[in-house]
Amino acid sequence: MLRFSGFYRCRRTIAYCYLAANEIGASPSISLQHTRKYVADMPPSNGKRFPDVVRIFVDRCGSVSEKARREFEGEISDLKDEILRHGEDFEIIKRVLEEKGISLFRKYHDGSAVTELMRQLKHCPNVAMEVFSWRRNREDIYTVMTAEEYSKGISVAGMMSIDLAVVIFEEAISKQLKTTSIYNALMGAYLYNGLPMKCQEIFQAMKMEAMCAPSIVTYNILISAFGRLLLTDHMEATLVEIHSLNLFPTVNTYKALISGYLKAWMWEKMEQTYQLMESGPLKPDISIYLLMLRGYANSGMVGKMEKIYDMVKYHVNDEKIPLIRAMICAYCKSSDAAKVEKIGDLLSLIPDSEYRPWLNVLLICLYAKEDRFDHMENSINEAFQRNVYITKASIMRCIISSYFRHNAVDKLSDFVRLAENAGWKLCRSLYHCKMVMYALHMRLDEMEGVLGDMSRINMPLSKKTLVILYIAYERWGERRKLELVAGLMWKRGYTLHLPHCNSS
Repeated sequence: MLRFSGFYRCRRTIAYCYLAANEIGASPSISLQHTRKYVADMPPSNGKRFPDVVRIFVDRCGSVSEKARREFEGEISDLKDEILRHGEDFEIIKRVLEEKGISLFRKYHDGSAVTELMRQLKHCPNVAMEVFSWRRNREDIYTVMTAEEYSKGISVAGMMSIDLAVVIFEEAISKQLKTTSIYNALMGAYLYNGLPMKCQEIFQAMKMEAMCAPSIVTYNILISAFGRLLLTDHMEATLVEIHSLNLFPTVNTYKALISGYLKAWMWEKMEQTYQLMESGPLKPDISIYLLMLRGYANSGMVGKMEKIYDMVKYHVNDEKIPLIRAMICAYCKSSDAAKVEKIGDLLSLIPDSEYRPWLNVLLICLYAKEDRFDHMENSINEAFQRNVYITKASIMRCIISSYFRHNAVDKLSDFVRLAENAGWKLCRSLYHCKMVMYALHMRLDEMEGVLGDMSRINMPLSKKTLVILYIAYERWGERRKLELVAGLMWKRGYTLHLPHCNSS
């Protein structure tokens, strides 16, 4: 009787540890019901078998210590480095696994070594998948594959092919490994491949399994899926369900909510969620700050954007070039008096390999509107050198307005010629601006030459073209040409109030 009660105390302790791991956001390998069933199905303890149960429990508790964890990860890291040394030569990789992996995997016989190795190889999915395939073919070396190993295999396969992930999922289900982590892995794979609707299907299938209960990780994936579909009301309903099940939201829960509101351009709710984190026990991490930086940039809240940027600038400057571009866009739309200088500082952080044509065009327009003539010309020249095409007449008009304000007729002429050769959008405004500027400098021959340029690209004369000619000839006393233009206008039916001309 004493031995029997001791066994049940051990069982309760194992169940408590499992619940604690679930509360701190760990992805459980099996559900609590399955744990209870597994323990209940164990044979009665005896003097020989009970110490084995205690040893397993002690080993698992000891494995979470920091020192043991560092030692464990170090051993796996050494094996990973040896594998990556051979690139994608899978035959040699298999030999390395045979020679150095088997003993390590036997040492950690619960499958954690294989799972950790695949985690460390996540940036090389082809190699990680090869490790998983080798493990599937060597189930005889120590134990059958665990649910966690299959979960990691599904996640890695999802980065390569969703069909492969489904095949591995079905294999795990056929072996009765119907655990929360297995379903979570497939939901994550569908989400990674842009199939959020499939996530909900798998979620409903999971709820049908008596031995499998959704975890907070499951709901985090579900909220992310709804966010991608812009179903913010479904996101909020899922959050209510999380609270009703007494599950504890994690940082990833708030991250999914903020991301969903950001995609839906619901700036107020995005900020409310962020402030809820800041005022609560669960503080934002770097991923939350980066999301808020993008959200404030997209919403045009430049002041708040700068505040977040000051907190994470070293991380952004080194790794997050898209965020830098988002900040530049925010400054372009803002009324900040020093925005050109601030944009210049951000541009210095973008390497040449991250050049984007659309950003170049955006800067051309910004410099044109801000009358930064030299900056504008430098950006225009860069666009020509990189074979960028401008296809909007509004952008071309923005550029020529800057040339007009700076009275740079010769530079305007060069720009129009280069734009014609580069295939940029051509509009009458380009040629009319040239005509007006030539007329202001009394360069009438060159003004008339613009008419030939228009004819060469099959651009017919309009009423405005003739009005420009008329005003230019009238200003500089070219009476005969003035009368010719007036006659042409009357012939085409254009009305113009002409001053009385002295016949003498």
